[in-house]
Amino acid sequence: MHFIILAALFDVSRTPVFMCAAGALLFLIGIWAARADIAEARGLDKVVALSNLCFAIPLAVFGALHVSAIGFVLPLVPKYMPFPLFWAYFVGFALLAASLSIATKIQVRWSGLLFGIMMLLFVAMMDIPGALSNPKDRFVWTLAMRETLFGCGGWVLAGAAMREQGSRQVGSVLITIGRVVIGFAAIFYGVEHFLHPAGALGVPLEKPTPAWIPGRLLIGYLTGAILVAAGAAILLARKTRMAATYLGTWILLVVVFVYGPLMIAQMSDPSVGSKVEGINYFFDTLLFAGAILALASATPREE
Repeated sequence: MHFIILAALFDVSRTPVFMCAAGALLFLIGIWAARADIAEARGLDKVVALSNLCFAIPLAVFGALHVSAIGFVLPLVPKYMPFPLFWAYFVGFALLAASLSIATKIQVRWSGLLFGIMMLLFVAMMDIPGALSNPKDRFVWTLAMRETLFGCGGWVLAGAAMREQGSRQVGSVLITIGRVVIGFAAIFYGVEHFLHPAGALGVPLEKPTPAWIPGRLLIGYLTGAILVAAGAAILLARKTRMAATYLGTWILLVVVFVYGPLMIAQMSDPSVGSKVEGINYFFDTLLFAGAILALASATPREE
């Protein structure tokens, strides 16, 4: 209610307010749930302990987008789907429910598994047809790879939960699928960074890194090198936990120090679309980091 009142007072669209409010609420819930793991961890394992938190917050933000801006979401529903309004709201509430489950580590074996299935259905129903209709557009392939990676990140979380609860074989299969997809995606994105170093960092989509970001080309090349090196190690299952930890930590730093200022700058834009775009880029990349850190958390420590 307080967020709605503030939005009315400052003439701010409710959509960015709801998205940020959902993210802030899930941050508080997730940090409380992870407090013991963070306290017990040492070194970069403290970052790995944030894996569920980094994964859950974006789901809450995107769920709030579905619920509060249904007009933005409806055009994305395939035209052959009946009852598009139902599906748009259903996905929004499903994302909110999954975010709570993953943040609190309650029934993650189901929330992670179902989230992964949902994302892979999106890839099959929307991303792949779009990519095949315009195969020379590198961004549609980047988007398809991103959605696939997000879904397999959910499977990694589910697999880790299953393994802890006795279903070791199924859990290991899900984690292996996630490892292969994350490793391949990291290499693919790393090559894109070398070809387009001024492009978006982490997930190389359309929006270029702003010129006012210091050393943006250097950061682009460095991000590409880390993605390729870590992705190769992950794909080949060589020091997987270490590679995923370093890569996830780097992407998390990019989120905070590059996409954070970018989001703040776009929030000052009067256009609601610009605000939502800044929020989306921040939390999309945070979800990327969360998937990688989930793999690090699910991988046993090497001797």
